[in-house]
Amino acid sequence: MEPKQGEEALSKRFQPLAISRGIAAVLSVRPRVTELVYQLYGRSLHTELFEICETRTVSRGEYTATICITTAGHLVTWRYHGQTLTEVATSAHHPLPQKRRLLSYRLKGERSDRMECRGGATFQVSFQLEQVDPEVFWTFQHELALDGQQQGMLHRFGPSGRMALGALSYINVETRNRSLLVQAFHTFPDDHAIVKSQSLYEIP
Repeated sequence: MEPKQGEEALSKRFQPLAISRGIAAVLSVRPRVTELVYQLYGRSLHTELFEICETRTVSRGEYTATICITTAGHLVTWRYHGQTLTEVATSAHHPLPQKRRLLSYRLKGERSDRMECRGGATFQVSFQLEQVDPEVFWTFQHELALDGQQQGMLHRFGPSGRMALGALSYINVETRNRSLLVQAFHTFPDDHAIVKSQSLYEIP
C-alpha cells in the first residue's frame, strides 16, 4: 500500500461536522492539544502501548474493526482479507514504531488524505482542530455529552488543575456491508479546543 500523491477531500456526504522502535511506556496523561499527531499504519499496534478507556469491536460483511478511546485520543484497527490498517491520534511525545507507518501529520488546522490499498480497498481521512471561544466550547461539549448518552462511545476525563470540568472523547461508528465510517471528537478544556476526525474505510 502506498499513499496516493496529493490530498483529496472526503466526499460531501462524509464531511466532518462544523512514534520510535521498541517497547513504549503507556501514556497516562491527556496531552496538550498542540502535541497531537495523527498517524496511519499498515499493521496492527500493541494495545499495551496505550491506556485504553473504552473499546468496541464491530464485524460487518468481510471486515472487522476494533475502535478504542485512549487517554490521548483514539485507536482504530481495521482488518480485511489479510490487510490491516491502524489509525491513531496521540501525543507526538508518545513513541510508536516507524515500521510500516504510512501517514503522519500534526493535528492542526484542517487536512484530508486518501489511500488506495491492494484488493481495491480505500481509506480516506479528514480532520480539523478548532480553537473557539469558551462559551462555544462549553456549549459544544455539553451537546456532545448528551449525544453520547444516546449512541456511540463516550468517555469523560477527570478535571485538570485549571478546569473544574474534564475533557470528553466521543466516537460514532457507522457500519455498512462495504464501508466503515468512524467520527471522533476530542475536547481539550485547557485550550478551549476541539479535534474532529472522520475516517472512511471502503471495500470493493
